[in-house]
Amino acid sequence: MPPDTATSDRPTKPVDAEGWITLKRFLPYLWPADNPGLRMRIVVSMGLVLIAKAVILSLPFAYKGAVNAMEASGAAQEISDAAQVAMALVAAYVLGRFTSLLFDNLRNVVFERVGQMATLSLAEDVFHRLHRLSLRFHLSRRTGEVTKIIERGTKSIDMMLYFLLFNIAPTAIELIAVGVIFYLNFGWELVAATALTVIAYILTTRWITEWRTKLRREMNDLDGQALHRAVDSLLNFETVKYFGAETREEQRYSGAARAYAKAALKSENSLALLNVVQSGITNALMAGAMMYSVWGWSKGELTVGDLVFVNTYLMQLFRPLDLLGWVYRTIRQGLVDMAQMFSLIDTEVEVEDKPGAPALKVGEPSIIFDNVTFGYDDDRTILNGLSFEVPAGSTLAVVGPSGAGKSTIARLLFRFYDPGSGRILIDGQDIAQCQQDSVRASIGIVPQDSVLFNDTLAYNIAYGAEDADETTVEQAARDAALMPLIERLGDGFETMVGERGLKLSGGEKQRVAIARTLVKNPPILLLDEATSALDTRTEQEILGTLKRLARGRTTIAIAHRLSTVADADRIIVLDHGTLRESGTHSELLSRGGLYAEMWAQQAQENREVEEIGE
Repeated sequence: MPPDTATSDRPTKPVDAEGWITLKRFLPYLWPADNPGLRMRIVVSMGLVLIAKAVILSLPFAYKGAVNAMEASGAAQEISDAAQVAMALVAAYVLGRFTSLLFDNLRNVVFERVGQMATLSLAEDVFHRLHRLSLRFHLSRRTGEVTKIIERGTKSIDMMLYFLLFNIAPTAIELIAVGVIFYLNFGWELVAATALTVIAYILTTRWITEWRTKLRREMNDLDGQALHRAVDSLLNFETVKYFGAETREEQRYSGAARAYAKAALKSENSLALLNVVQSGITNALMAGAMMYSVWGWSKGELTVGDLVFVNTYLMQLFRPLDLLGWVYRTIRQGLVDMAQMFSLIDTEVEVEDKPGAPALKVGEPSIIFDNVTFGYDDDRTILNGLSFEVPAGSTLAVVGPSGAGKSTIARLLFRFYDPGSGRILIDGQDIAQCQQDSVRASIGIVPQDSVLFNDTLAYNIAYGAEDADETTVEQAARDAALMPLIERLGDGFETMVGERGLKLSGGEKQRVAIARTLVKNPPILLLDEATSALDTRTEQEILGTLKRLARGRTTIAIAHRLSTVADADRIIVLDHGTLRESGTHSELLSRGGLYAEMWAQQAQENREVEEIGE
């Protein structure tokens, strides 16, 4: 039998109503209403299946005739005539086998595009949905787990379609045809024996497969765990290096991989048991049917050709039947894996545009938070009735202790989440009532950790706008003070930045992020602790670039180091999600409140650092 390759990281269930619902849901991808060409391919391929099956069912008659002709005895002329008949029938038999193979391959050629297009359409729908799910979903799900679901789901589609259309259906047709032929040639006894054997085979296969499901589930869980540990470790490559934890990570992965190998061994051994039981059942029928033929020959009721006739039909029937266990498991797993993909599509979109929502139109890019309350969980409120205003063209700094809700403001402004209550207005328009794409198109961000794609510098800079040309990219790089770096690089703009931009320094990545925002050219700018991860010298250089970037734009600067935002038009101080203080730098210092306390504390820390340096 073929190897047992079907996998899934969820427990499987028999193909019951839920499985049929999944299959029914997939049918529109297989039979697309807007593509008659693909429909015609399915019709033609099924026609080729029927022709091939008709040819293969006629072959035993030719084989039987050839053998019976060779039994001829008598004069030399009679033997010569019989030999010619036998040779013609043998030639017809061989030609029929070739013709059947030819039709099978023509069927595959015709149907291949159907399977690929169905897989492509479903994969595109899943990927489309994933990019529209909330940040909460992506923060709570493992990247390796999601990619594994998509990988398994897409891989299972083509194979499952092949088995459903070209194995299950033709085998059912062949079973009926063989039953009719056996009845006409041998009577009901052989038909009954064949039917009972097939039923016993199917039931035994299902029972053993259900037992194997637990082993498969354990194996797949461990497979997912090993994959997660590998992906997690590689994504955090720098952290592993920082703590010299290579051996520790190798041991963690090795432990999961060894557990998977042990579970896989049990699964493969159980497969061997299934194969032996299946073979015992089919060979029992083969032995009984051939003995029946020999017994009939001994009584003069059957010929030698009938023995070959029965043997050939059963051999032809057993070939697809031997695959039935694997096909059954593959279809079951395919339905489960497809159901997981559909579950991704069905995942509720937390932040969704309302029907007929207009696009945000920004003339005067003012920002207002109007009594905004928000929490990531029902029992944990992050912002408590927060209200503030940022006039168009001004700069607002948001400061406060860790956990005060500063970064939450950025996520709400981008509509990664919607407030529990209250409103966020841009140019007087409630962004919850506007299209998300238009809101995000109006805002540019330079985050604390600028994550880049593993592509060229040009690609990462141009990512700010889909239609950015070379001139725009080069000007943005120049304005972000990136040209000295690019001119030093041998490949210039075509230099690969590495996974997540690891080939660049922190300051270089920030300049790329600034250039990307310049390409986007938004009216609103969000600086989310854009320099907190940089050294003092690099920070001062980046701050100068950021100030040039902020000119003429409405800017919200979220900061940890107060010195970086001391010149802001207005500063608000958050504490536990509430607005504690508001004013300019000098006004807040004169009040002697939380801001003044934080300023004094950071000034003291700076003096201590300077003293240590001296």
